Amino acid sequence: MAQSTDAVANPEQARFRGVSVLDRLRQVGILIALLVIGLIFSLLTPSFLTVSNLFNIAVQSSITAILGIGMTLVIISGGIDLSIGPIVALVTVVVATIMLAGTPVWLAILVGLAIGFVCGIFNGSIISYVGLQPFIVTLGTMSLYRGMALVYTNGDPIFKVAAEFREIFSGTYASIPGPIVFMLIVAVIAHLLLNYTRIGVYIKSIGGNEEAARMSGVHVNFYKMFTYTLNGVFAALAGLVLLGRLGAAEPIAGAGYELDAIAAAAVGGTSMSGGRGNIPGTILGALILGTLRNGLTLMNVQAFYQLLAMGVIILVAVTVDRFTRGGKR
Repeated sequence: MAQSTDAVANPEQARFRGVSVLDRLRQVGILIALLVIGLIFSLLTPSFLTVSNLFNIAVQSSITAILGIGMTLVIISGGIDLSIGPIVALVTVVVATIMLAGTPVWLAILVGLAIGFVCGIFNGSIISYVGLQPFIVTLGTMSLYRGMALVYTNGDPIFKVAAEFREIFSGTYASIPGPIVFMLIVAVIAHLLLNYTRIGVYIKSIGGNEEAARMSGVHVNFYKMFTYTLNGVFAALAGLVLLGRLGAAEPIAGAGYELDAIAAAAVGGTSMSGGRGNIPGTILGALILGTLRNGLTLMNVQAFYQLLAMGVIILVAVTVDRFTRGGKR
């Protein structure tokens, strides 16, 4: 408890202590794992190691990375959020329909982000101020938001997304695909927030020892709510990127995205017991998952074998975390 209290009292010291040698080694290990997986697939299928395919992997991984970054912040604070997939669906169907009704693109984007904000703050408020468990709350809102998307559309998909909107989210910026650009923007914001602000110190201290943080004067409820709110906004942005890529929206979009986000965070070295994690690791985790899917697809491996591979990777990541943390919460 004393160590957590010191971290809250001295945020400048905690900032540098937050990225330990072990964390650096884990990041290097994850990068090596990604390179090894890429090397294996490049030997097994000649179409893997091409510029177009590598860009394709990065673009496909960008949505998982954006969701994973928000999930990383939530997990570091000691929580979990199972509702981000339905938030993605709700944002896409609402934004698509209001643009069809003549709403300007810029206003539709703001509406989409506002939906994510409201969903996130709703999750965070119940968890923080009502005191319910994050798993139970977000399990409930997962069904709530998915049901809202289905009721709103009557279960029907929406097509003919505005070309201007698609250009924003799926166009290129200095030859870099839009989804990658938005992923990098989110990554920079989250990395700076987590490692160079008091908010980041408080989030880590809450996840490491919530009671010690509370005794140190941290407004625990507010900062827990803040992480869920930011996670909701990031989920909304991921929904906008998805809508821009597909050019269509459907209420069942985003199914399983919450699991991909959790997997990216876990593979990237975020401690599932809270208190520790990093944004570069989560991006690498998302790239590992994307590379595996892409490589196995190019090798014509059936989808259920891909699920087996994902499951093994997640279990290995959690096991490594368990032993490197010495079994402590």
